[in-house]
Amino acid sequence: MKSNFPRIPFLHGWEGATGMLEIECIQSLDEGRDPASVEKIETQIAALAPTDHAALADCWYALQEIPVRPDYPYNEPSDLESIRASTRANRPLPTLTNLQAALPDRMLGAWLGRSIGCALGKPVECFMGSHGSLSSKDRIKTYLTAIDPAEYPIRDYFPAASPASSITGVTGCAPSTREKIAFMETDDDIRYTVLGQIILQKCGAAFTSADVAKAWMEYLGYTQVCTAETQAYRNLVIRYGRTLDPGADAGVDWDWVATHQNPYREWIGAQIRADSWGYAAPGNPALAAEFAWRDARISHVKNGIYGEMFCAAMIAAGFATTDPLQVIEAGLAQIPARSRLWLEMRETIEICRAHEFRAAEFEAVLEEIYARFGHYHPVHTNNNAALVVAALLLGRDDFEKVVTIAVMGGWDTDCNGATAGSIWGAMFGAALLPKKWTAPLNDTLFSFIPGYHPIPISECARRSVEIATLLAAKQ
Repeated sequence: MKSNFPRIPFLHGWEGATGMLEIECIQSLDEGRDPASVEKIETQIAALAPTDHAALADCWYALQEIPVRPDYPYNEPSDLESIRASTRANRPLPTLTNLQAALPDRMLGAWLGRSIGCALGKPVECFMGSHGSLSSKDRIKTYLTAIDPAEYPIRDYFPAASPASSITGVTGCAPSTREKIAFMETDDDIRYTVLGQIILQKCGAAFTSADVAKAWMEYLGYTQVCTAETQAYRNLVIRYGRTLDPGADAGVDWDWVATHQNPYREWIGAQIRADSWGYAAPGNPALAAEFAWRDARISHVKNGIYGEMFCAAMIAAGFATTDPLQVIEAGLAQIPARSRLWLEMRETIEICRAHEFRAAEFEAVLEEIYARFGHYHPVHTNNNAALVVAALLLGRDDFEKVVTIAVMGGWDTDCNGATAGSIWGAMFGAALLPKKWTAPLNDTLFSFIPGYHPIPISECARRSVEIATLLAAKQ
């Protein structure tokens, strides 16, 4: 995190300085910094006024200077060359001779699966934290069973109201509730998928991180981005202004952009941007992961980057196999084998294996995931990735089980439902998606991005097929 850029006072971003520093202390411990030194700075922060931005900035810089403890067991590089050198070889995916013929249906399945999973999770995304004695997943169960015990496990989009709302909290995102759903409403999980498609249409496989950053500033308003993306967007404008030339990539200090006053740098924001990169490289997880790295490095480091690479690679692999374990292994083959994400996904696989991959035991699996990874923030990469992995392994070829387990797991529900649905759709295609889930969307997406508001979801899929076909022809 060293930089020649002048030190500046703490600037408001996603939240105020004190809130960001609280999260930065946790992040510093996750990254292996000396606990006693972190605790000392926490004491200093507590004594400062929230408006003392210069002193709070000094605390920020002091945290970055704490060395990693000698016994830290993980190896977590952020540059692509070192990431590749830290991976573990994986068996090649099967070669599908009919991939091109199957691609339109599988691509539509991926777009629809992402839209369905996102819409399913949106009303209860606000349940991501604990509420009284209820965990995130228990809030969802309590909300549904109070309506009717038969509502759980989830069997349809969320009802807008429940007798338990005073206990669980109320749902949000009314256009995605059972009573009103008629299209895929705008959401960051969908806007980034659209944006990735636009970048690929304009730049092809040679797109750069600067192209991605330029697209953010051209198509996304500052209030349309969250957490790590907010900080990176702010940092780009502070240091480089609102325009970036396509050839500026090498001249940008991406590490500074991704890390400066950004305690969310390992949260889920990059992971939800994975899909268009996977769609562009069907059957080629390594290429999808490279595309994802170019995108993720703008706002994330370490496991934040790996989450996007992992998911993009799983989506790409999904076009070549219907075996969920093979898909997951293909994703893990693209990230460092001594990273927290790699090791924790292996633990998740073993948790599911101990329950014989039985969907009927999903609640027991979720309990174990919460016990093991519940220390992470509800929108961290690693715990949410565990829910996606578990949903794929337990639900297998049953779409409803996959997306509903991903959402019933709580935490970042719309992100997890969307990612799990996208991977399943790439694996099995649109023809096998149940009409009860597809029909309410009326093949319509509202994204708030010009040219995609509104647009048929099927047209988005057609464009992705066109991109993938063109890129494959140039390889």
